[in-house]
Amino acid sequence: MEAPVSTNFIRRTIAILLLSLGATAAAHAGLDRTERAIARHTAAGQADAEALLQRVVDIESPTENLAGVRAVGDAFAAELRAIGFRTHWVEMPPEMKRAGHLVAEIDGRKGKRLLLLGHLDTVLRGEPFRRDGTRAYGTGATDMKGGNVVMLQALKALHAAGALKDRRIVVMLTGDEEDAGMPLAMAREPMLDLARRSDIALSFEAAIDGTATIGRRGINGWTLEVTGETGHSSGIFGPERGSGAVYEAARILAAFQAELGSERYLTLNPSVIVGGTKAELDDYRGTAEGKTNVIAPVAIARGDLRYISLEQERSAVERMQAIVARHLPRTGATLRFDDGAYPPMTPTPGNEALLSVLDGASRDLGLGPVAALDPGERGAGDIGFISHLLPGLDGLGSGGGGNSHAPGEFTGLDTLTPMAQRSAVLIYRLTR
Repeated sequence: MEAPVSTNFIRRTIAILLLSLGATAAAHAGLDRTERAIARHTAAGQADAEALLQRVVDIESPTENLAGVRAVGDAFAAELRAIGFRTHWVEMPPEMKRAGHLVAEIDGRKGKRLLLLGHLDTVLRGEPFRRDGTRAYGTGATDMKGGNVVMLQALKALHAAGALKDRRIVVMLTGDEEDAGMPLAMAREPMLDLARRSDIALSFEAAIDGTATIGRRGINGWTLEVTGETGHSSGIFGPERGSGAVYEAARILAAFQAELGSERYLTLNPSVIVGGTKAELDDYRGTAEGKTNVIAPVAIARGDLRYISLEQERSAVERMQAIVARHLPRTGATLRFDDGAYPPMTPTPGNEALLSVLDGASRDLGLGPVAALDPGERGAGDIGFISHLLPGLDGLGSGGGGNSHAPGEFTGLDTLTPMAQRSAVLIYRLTR
């Protein structure tokens, strides 16, 4: 038999509840009636969001697993159709060996035209969903199946509050963000087409420490191929043999660091190098052989270049080529850049204005301020392909930890609702 509940206990409990309700009301004082409803519906969607996250994380979808990527897309497509979106799949040519992209749309006449971005693929495969307290582990849990879930949780709340009616919103979930199909222009033309018909882009990559992203760096790859005279090692530095390919490669790479290494937001990383009497490098796997008494006639290096603007990229390329051209005696070198560059998302006043709207929504929700993430803390992403066409924000997805491209990746389940509330109110204010 249960012990009777004391009158004092009941009074204390009622007082605590009233204080809690008062704090919530104060936190939401800046919200209108519809926004308060949106916040409530978002919180009510937490359990469904967690269940969906588990379902999609347990579908293996590394970029090369076309069926898996498509299955994740189908799961999100069904959820989007349930709240009134029309969906279709954008196919890519078979020779591209990519799954394609999911597009979902609602048509209306009200407010800004929004393009919401996410991606379906992961880098790795195989780590299933596992919950440990408020952490949800698994491949893609934060990058970016968690972000897609936050997007959907926000859209569901808007739908439940009647705030999707007559809006103009397009969702695009790409199937190859982690390893884009080639040619890149073909792989991203559908996104560019949607961006040309939109006013604002919002991307749901993982949130970082309560910030949002108004800029992220672009990336390109480069290959350095160096040649030199070969012969007995005793002749190195002499007039007939010169400095050899390895010294020339070392000179070039050291000059890259010395002359470009201190520029803000610019990084150059030589990731792999081979050299010797024979050397071959196929992307990121190489072989080399040689003898200590033979001057190496060949050296090859591969690396990447990251930059915050196209102007910074052009300047860096010019300076790198000038360094390469200053050959050591009896050596030669060529520097080639890849065709598949990811463009940067350069910070703009339009992006800053969007951040201000998000910051206001977050404060009105009682979730605190939102600052801009330092662009140097973020790598390349899909939003860079369209950032020259329209203002945008990124980093609107779930918060998490671990390395998103390694085992142990997790998303914070306790971040789903706050991040979705923030985005839902942002979307509502942009489309009123």
